[in-house]
Amino acid sequence: MHIGVMGHRGLSEITEMLVRGELWSLITGYQTYGLVGVSPLGEGPETWFARAVLEHGGTLEVLGTPDDPASPLLRQARAVHRLSPGTDRTAALLGLVDELVAVWDGEPGTGIADAVARAEAQGTYVHIIWPAGSERS
Repeated sequence: MHIGVMGHRGLSEITEMLVRGELWSLITGYQTYGLVGVSPLGEGPETWFARAVLEHGGTLEVLGTPDDPASPLLRQARAVHRLSPGTDRTAALLGLVDELVAVWDGEPGTGIADAVARAEAQGTYVHIIWPAGSERS
């Protein structure tokens, strides 16, 4: 099972704690055998998700060039899917996954909103994570 992630950056400290808990709860609901997390390793939820997958015993694949090219998570990835300039990042992610985790406040007009709409349109199951009390900084 390949599960991808996209999420808002710049979350408050309380939101970080809430989202990390939700991500852990979601990931640990899967068997570790065959569990592959696909993440761009961006700041915040994308990195938290990758850590949760690895801590649960799954494997990690990285999409694109992460924010921190020296990230220890990058060294733990079983594959890195590098993207050509101009490649549609959302389409690339959705082409690799069976399910998508969206750490999203539900507001329209964002990249996350677009990704959720595209995933649903192609029949990819979407887990939306935005715990009560969450906020963007």
